[in-house]
Amino acid sequence: MPAIVLVGAQWGDEGKGKATDLLGDRIDYVVKFNGGNNAGHTVVVGQEKYALHLLPSGILTPGVTPIIGNGVVIDLSVLFQELDDLTARGVDCTLLQVSANAHVIPSYNTVLDRVNERFLGNRKIGTTGRGIGPTYADKMSRVGIRVQDLYDESILRQKVEAALEFKNQVLAKIYNRRAIDVDEVVSELLSYADRLAPMVTDTSLEISRALDEGKTVLCEAGQATLLDVDHGTYPYVTSSNATSGGACTGAGLPPTRVDRVIAVLKAFTTRVGEGPFPTELHDEVGDRLRVIGGEFGTTTGRPRRIGWLDVVIGRYAQRINGVTDFVVTKLDNLDTFDEIPVCVAYDINGVRHDEMPVSQSDFHHATPIYEVLPGWKTDISGCRTFEELPENARAYIEFVEQRIGARISAIGVGPGRDEIIQRHSLLSD
Repeated sequence: MPAIVLVGAQWGDEGKGKATDLLGDRIDYVVKFNGGNNAGHTVVVGQEKYALHLLPSGILTPGVTPIIGNGVVIDLSVLFQELDDLTARGVDCTLLQVSANAHVIPSYNTVLDRVNERFLGNRKIGTTGRGIGPTYADKMSRVGIRVQDLYDESILRQKVEAALEFKNQVLAKIYNRRAIDVDEVVSELLSYADRLAPMVTDTSLEISRALDEGKTVLCEAGQATLLDVDHGTYPYVTSSNATSGGACTGAGLPPTRVDRVIAVLKAFTTRVGEGPFPTELHDEVGDRLRVIGGEFGTTTGRPRRIGWLDVVIGRYAQRINGVTDFVVTKLDNLDTFDEIPVCVAYDINGVRHDEMPVSQSDFHHATPIYEVLPGWKTDISGCRTFEELPENARAYIEFVEQRIGARISAIGVGPGRDEIIQRHSLLSD
């Protein structure tokens, strides 16, 4: 059975859990393949709302095996707090598997992340300060600590000592901070080892065997396309690959096993943190959209920046990820608007650009070119088929579908699991 990759098509917070829910009990495994606790999914089940950060959203579906892949960086204290919170609410977390090759976030990287962001001042990236970037930097510098290192105290100590030999110099001499004690770090990391041990495995092998047995594996990205370290709005990006290619490296999955790529596109646009955002609204319309959609960060609580839908970005996401199906979420958030602008191109120094500009500087100076569509001024939350939607809502979806270059297979019309319209199957044609 081929694998499915699920990604965000904008700057995150698109509602990827909605797509996971739509696949429901047809999924056997859900794999998180990148990122850490710097992002989150909010999933609504009945009257219950769950905020997930490290765990893949499939953990809420009974019988699904959730996997944290090798491409994820793990704050173990956050992981166990999240597991404890879900268990206390009656969620079965016993099937969770964690890659032995995943990197852990040591406390010194959280400290460095926060002091460095303050040091940058106006040049700050907008990081969440959770040690994600420094841990990925350690990984690429080959001084990182992996889950498997917790089970060899000698190697763990050597790695912590090597890392702190340099990092303590930075903390003390540049940031005027107290040096971090090696013993404290080693002791803290070892304190998690026994509880973590039953979850640790070769997750790439587990995924391969599952696919060979005809099971369905969903690879779920953290963050989104425009936050990908290679293909996003660099340097205002995350430190991992949040595009579909990241599923191969972050889960240990060959590209020949991927059959479908599902991208989630919010019916408008949001982003958190710094960086260019052509359609951003700085007026009461933006404030109105933010309140209607409850657009505040799942992880940080920060108000999200708000803008109209940008189909140039959508088309870019389709190309970079090889999207076969889009899921549009929060269409109901547009119910009360008389007119709905959609960005179809950019004006950059008097020149029209129909595709993403090559230069980050050009993107920073891009002015949106809008086509304005009529609103539908009707509550659509009760609609369950495409035909039930008002004519103008259908026209909006068809307009976006034509401009992004791939079919829109599902439409979210409310926060609940059942508040969705499915036009095409996400598993087969």
